[in-house]
Amino acid sequence: MKAKRRRHEPEFKARVALEALKGIRTIQEIARDFDIHPVQVSDWKKAMTEGATGPFGPGREKTGAEDFERQRDALHAKIGQLTVEVDFLRKKSKQLGL
Repeated sequence: MKAKRRRHEPEFKARVALEALKGIRTIQEIARDFDIHPVQVSDWKKAMTEGATGPFGPGREKTGAEDFERQRDALHAKIGQLTVEVDFLRKKSKQLGL
């Protein structure tokens, strides 16, 4: 019977990746201590080093503001469309005497 896949929490992955980044112990030793495959340690270490610039990268603040602006513009457009439709239906209902 096949064993179920284990799912690791992000905190656990970060702890393993930081341990690997320190370079005090080998990847094999870290993998043995945390009971995971050495390839996972390497992958998590690579992901940590590639993603480490995220909080410090340029435009980090802008992405949230740009998303907000985009959503706000879409909502304003939808409000305008609905307002036109309601006005049209009011005029038609008055013409029909409803």
